[in-house]
Amino acid sequence: MQYVVLPNDRHLAADEIERIDLAVFTADLWNGDRGPSFFKVLLQAPHAQWLHMFSAGLDNPVFAELRRRGMRVTHSAGSSATPIAHTVVMHAIALCRGAHALAVAQQERRWAPIDAADVEGRTMGIVGLGSIGSEVARLAQHFGMRVIGVRRTPRGDEPCETWATDRLHELLPLVDTLVLTAPLTDETRNIIGAAELALLPQGAHVINVGRGQLIDEPALIAALESGHLGGAALDVFVVEPLPVESPLWGLPNVIVTPHSAGGTPLASQRAADFFATNLARYVAGEPLVNEMP
Repeated sequence: MQYVVLPNDRHLAADEIERIDLAVFTADLWNGDRGPSFFKVLLQAPHAQWLHMFSAGLDNPVFAELRRRGMRVTHSAGSSATPIAHTVVMHAIALCRGAHALAVAQQERRWAPIDAADVEGRTMGIVGLGSIGSEVARLAQHFGMRVIGVRRTPRGDEPCETWATDRLHELLPLVDTLVLTAPLTDETRNIIGAAELALLPQGAHVINVGRGQLIDEPALIAALESGHLGGAALDVFVVEPLPVESPLWGLPNVIVTPHSAGGTPLASQRAADFFATNLARYVAGEPLVNEMP
């Protein structure tokens, strides 16, 4: 099997593009900001038959276009569930313990004791109970949190108490820590807006590791600035990289991370294993795992 690698200058010769029939989008392309160039090349490849993504999210319109052209698309859903869940738990504790304020005080060489909150006894609401949300639920309960998840159709095998999404407004007033892990769809876009944020108790926390578009960003900023929300930890945003002029950068009760919650060596290895499994299946003419419909 021959292969071509998208070079750092992001250009491939016409004969190289002509040879592409399989493609894999790896973590280094994402982290190296070469994604747009990769998809530009792929859309020019006349013989491309299959794309495998190291990540799980397939909400970008480019994937629908690739499917329209007859290309098969698979993904590595579940490969980063563990590190993302670990990140969520880290943020849940950090927000309760005032870790951001303590870090600022350390940088400024100030001795600044703060009033910390307990994680134990809080109620965590999770929007989306796929592989990530389910692992978050499992871990959070070990810290003494009550966990209630919402998904479109509860199956009965979830690791926590689970309600249908149409009960979201009933759940929000009970939630101390709201975690968003759902994929971006027409149904989940802006699922948390100003009305939903207002239903959360005073001082509640929001953690988003799903997609920026799950939450109305201006409404979130307003709720943080007013003090209605006690804090937020955000790994995803409507526009990425987060623009320098965004108020989120400067809010003292916000933790900003650069869409990096799942980027660990083990997660990358599991994503590679997904591709290797699918490559063997592809060569053998067997059904592919995690294929986009």
